[in-house]
Amino acid sequence: MTKCIAFHSYKGGTGKTTIACNFAAALVKKGYKVFLLDLDVSAPSIQAYFEKAPKRWVNDFLINEADVEDLATDLTDVVFEHEKKNDSSLNENSKNGKLWVGFCNPKKEEIYKIEGGKEEISKMQLLRKFILLREQLISEFGVDYIIIDTSPGIRYWSINALAVADILFLTLKMGDLDIDGTKKMADDIYGSLTRFGAKSYLILNRVAGFCAPHIITKSLSENNTSVLVQQESNVNDRISKTVGMDVISAIPCYCDIQFSRKEFLTVLKHPDHPFADQIKRLSEDAQVKV
Repeated sequence: MTKCIAFHSYKGGTGKTTIACNFAAALVKKGYKVFLLDLDVSAPSIQAYFEKAPKRWVNDFLINEADVEDLATDLTDVVFEHEKKNDSSLNENSKNGKLWVGFCNPKKEEIYKIEGGKEEISKMQLLRKFILLREQLISEFGVDYIIIDTSPGIRYWSINALAVADILFLTLKMGDLDIDGTKKMADDIYGSLTRFGAKSYLILNRVAGFCAPHIITKSLSENNTSVLVQQESNVNDRISKTVGMDVISAIPCYCDIQFSRKEFLTVLKHPDHPFADQIKRLSEDAQVKV
C-alpha cells in the first residue's frame, strides 16, 4: 500500500527540503518506487538538488495545463550513478528502486498564476487537485511512497499537502522561536489531522550540544559516544513534552554539509557520512511507523 509522507515546518531554514530529498533517495536505494513532489509553491527548491529541467511543472498540473505523466521526471539514474561505481553495494532489491520527481516552477509569474492572478484557483479546487494528484501517482506509477516537500507555516499549500498525507514529519531547529511556533502549529493543525488517521512526528535538525565534525565524531571513545546518546535522549524527551509530539529523529549539526554553499544529496555523494546514516535510520524508522 502506498504511503504519502509530507515534510513540513513552522518556518523556513529548518533543513526540511534537504532531509526530504535525501530521505526519498534513501528509499529508492532500498528498492522502493518513490515520487518526490515539490509543493513548496511559494519558494520551491528541490530542483537545486537535481539540476534537472522538467518538461512540465506541478504548476501546470494545478491549472489544468498538464497531465500527471507530463510533470513526472524520471531521475532514477541520478540515484544509482554513484552506486554503479561499486556494484557490491547494489543488491537485487535496490535495483528495483525508481525515482520520479515533480518540480515546481520558481518563476514569479508562474507562482502568481496560482496564487493571485486572473486564473486564481479556489482553495476547494486546489484540494481536489491535490487529492487527484495523489490518486493518479498511485494508479499510474505504482509508487510505494509519495514524498511531499511543503511550504512552511500554515499557507493553504501546506494544509492541502498535509491533508492528503498519511505521515507528517514536522522539522524544526532548537531555537525558542521555532519550538514555540511548532508547538502552536501542532496544537492548531496537527491535532485535527491526526484525529482523521494521520500520524505525526518531530524531526529535530541541527541539534546543538553534541555537534562535532563527522571525522571527530567517528573517532569518539565508547564512553563519549554513550554521553552523546544520553544527550540526544534528553533533548528528544524535552522537545517531545514541550510540543506534544513524539520525536522520530534528532540530527546533529554537521556543519561540513549542512552549511555548504551548494546543495547536494549526501546519501548519494557521501553515503558513509554520519548525516547519511541519520537519514538511513529515519527511513528505516519510518517504514516501521507506517
